[in-house]
Amino acid sequence: MTPAEALAYLHQLGQFGFQPGLETTRRLAAAVGDPQDRLRFVHVAGTNGKGSTCAFLESAYRAAGYRTGLYTSPHLIRFGERIQVDRVLLADGTLARLVAELLGRMPADLQPTFFEVTTVIALMAFAEAGVDVVVWETGLGGRLDATNIVTPLASVITSIGLDHMQVLGDTVGRIAAEKAGIIKPGVPVVTSADRADALEVIRYRARELDAHCVVVDSAAVGRMALPVSLPGPHQRVNATSAAVTVRLLRSILPVSDEQLAHGLAHTVWAGRMQVLERGGQIWLLDGAHNADGVEAFCRALAERFPGRYPAMVLGMLRDKAWRGMASRLAPAASRLVVAPVSSPRTVAPQELRQALLEARCGRAVRACASVDEALRAVAREPFVAVTGSLHFIGEVLERLEGTGDPGGGAESERRLNDWTAGTPSTPGKAPQNPHPPRPTSADPTAPD
Repeated sequence: MTPAEALAYLHQLGQFGFQPGLETTRRLAAAVGDPQDRLRFVHVAGTNGKGSTCAFLESAYRAAGYRTGLYTSPHLIRFGERIQVDRVLLADGTLARLVAELLGRMPADLQPTFFEVTTVIALMAFAEAGVDVVVWETGLGGRLDATNIVTPLASVITSIGLDHMQVLGDTVGRIAAEKAGIIKPGVPVVTSADRADALEVIRYRARELDAHCVVVDSAAVGRMALPVSLPGPHQRVNATSAAVTVRLLRSILPVSDEQLAHGLAHTVWAGRMQVLERGGQIWLLDGAHNADGVEAFCRALAERFPGRYPAMVLGMLRDKAWRGMASRLAPAASRLVVAPVSSPRTVAPQELRQALLEARCGRAVRACASVDEALRAVAREPFVAVTGSLHFIGEVLERLEGTGDPGGGAESERRLNDWTAGTPSTPGKAPQNPHPPRPTSADPTAPD
């Protein structure tokens, strides 16, 4: 199997989205020898901040000399971002080999989805690499998420808000119950949830399972004097959650205060308050994709760049609360440039522009037909912010870093993040799947 064939196969599975439940993932893992039984995990769930918290955790453990596995989603540009060993992306050749091995061992009656296959591929890669600890991010929810087949050293639940309500429930309490599904009997849990209804659910579940629960509140964040590389008040919360978790597990995975400080001070996490300098311009990229994420972005922008108002490039998806998000972002910008996201779920630029004008946003709004047109529109701006969707951030980052490949491999790899069916465009012929996936609802790896 070639890398192109492996990606085309995964794209085929991605059309069928998310199937809640653990049985298929357990059977897939069993078919390849249950690699999760040879690994140690820190399992992270939450609405916002779980990816950044994972990055802080991984950086701290790597600073202490541990060989780390990092499993996150979605990817911004390349699929290999999802599965990293010591922050090195999974190689295309390794992906192809592992997909072929999994297909060769897959039970004939099994019908896996994209995320189920990807999760087991990650387990295989980490076991093969002999990592010391895996930082393991949920895709969607927690209780019925494919990642929940593991028993971790600790569970971490970040902030809880209203997102993916069509799958997880229409109240914060119901969503928290799904996230709290990663808590295991006797396994400690660290949470930075700050909404009373979410925190009540998490504490109740922890008591039920005799799991020691540590709450990272504002006082704990205030006491955390270690340096943090990622800007914004929300990132200090995420870094504090990571630090509390690392200290909680010191008897199993020793990490000194100096190593922890170094890890938090040198954490890198693309597309989250990421600052780039290009040709005299400052670019700020943040994948805020729901109301809480937008609020956190606005606070972080005011703190990191006080008194400055960037030209803001927005791309948003229709299944989010995009009208309110755009209206909240507008006052933080000097002008707005809106563009489509390369997704069937995109909000049309003219529709987004009209909504901003109707909301009397008080800013000039330009609608562009493409990302490239939007970037040309801000080519002379000294300060540009890009936000609204992680998928959109990936498109822009690809161009800013000079890895743009419109219509080619990178774009087709980004489309693996999408919720909806599409025709695989990765070069090469996909192998015929002997076990067609079952039609399902939503891909958990596309949180934006």
